[in-house]
Amino acid sequence: MADLTPRRYLTPLIHVLVWGLFGLTFLLFQPLTGRLVMPPQFWLKQGLMFTVWVTTFYLTARVSVPRLLFQGRTEWFVLALVGTTVAVVLFSKFLEMSLNLPVLMDKAFEAAAGRPRLVRTGVRFDSMGLLTTMFVLGISTSITVVQKWQKDAQIRQTLEQQRVSSELLVLKAQINPHFFFNTLNNIYALTLLDGEQARSAIHRLSRMMRYVLYDTAGGHTLLSQEIAFVQDYITLMQLRLDERVTVTFERPEPVRDVPVAPMLLLPFLENAFKHGVAATEASRIFIALRQPAPDVVELEVRNTRLALPSTDLAGSNGIGLANTRRRLDLLYPGQFSLLVEDHTPANEFRVHLTLHIA
Repeated sequence: MADLTPRRYLTPLIHVLVWGLFGLTFLLFQPLTGRLVMPPQFWLKQGLMFTVWVTTFYLTARVSVPRLLFQGRTEWFVLALVGTTVAVVLFSKFLEMSLNLPVLMDKAFEAAAGRPRLVRTGVRFDSMGLLTTMFVLGISTSITVVQKWQKDAQIRQTLEQQRVSSELLVLKAQINPHFFFNTLNNIYALTLLDGEQARSAIHRLSRMMRYVLYDTAGGHTLLSQEIAFVQDYITLMQLRLDERVTVTFERPEPVRDVPVAPMLLLPFLENAFKHGVAATEASRIFIALRQPAPDVVELEVRNTRLALPSTDLAGSNGIGLANTRRRLDLLYPGQFSLLVEDHTPANEFRVHLTLHIA
């Protein structure tokens, strides 16, 4: 709230300063003749016209532009501008005639020149009034249009941020229960084979879920924490693998911590364990995390393409990769490259992600 207070007083101050400058230019305008003494009626007319121009400015900004131009009634808006201009010019002429300014100005020029002189000031003042009125109307319209454009852009940006935040929450909500229940299925199967390993797996899962539920609540996590989570996940998946499946995991040493979106890498691993493991066929899964620069993270995942139906070890429901690409688009627009090769020469499915973290 404190941030809004200066801005609330800044706008009126700007208006006062601008109108003050306008007043110095037009209200105090007089011909540059040292001995010329302007009659009081001249200053009265200038003061009244200054008030008319101020009124015209805000009338256009508050009424004509919002109710006509912004509503698509362009023809009526143009007519309103023309009508306002004509009315102001006619009012200026009316003031001149009512105050007898042409005669008074002739006398002022004669006194300054020291000899009789005819000065047709009426035409000149009408011309000045016309130009000034057009200037005021143009500035009023331009400022109002720009302010409307800025306000609409701010609203669109706010709505886009809200949409992105909501969509990310939905995507994360899809990923987290997905991972949790699939891992529970793995542990359930493990309890039938090895109770000690099952207890170790439960402890590892509790550590992982603590990371998912609490450490990632802020929307970002450290790269070292994300790598530890990936390591735990791979270890948990390996508990159900036999010697026919080779899993290789490479990680950067040392890790240079940078903030990353949590659980962004998990769907690539889930996909590999879903499609790269078979009950009766040898297969391999290769996972490499690299950090060629402090602000660059690379992930490469390869898994064997199997002729026989794969064993869905990860229990994936197929939404992971699509969500991950969507999250990348939302969180790192223009900062990542994602290469997916469906069939490499080595008969593998390959995913290569390069992420530039600003």
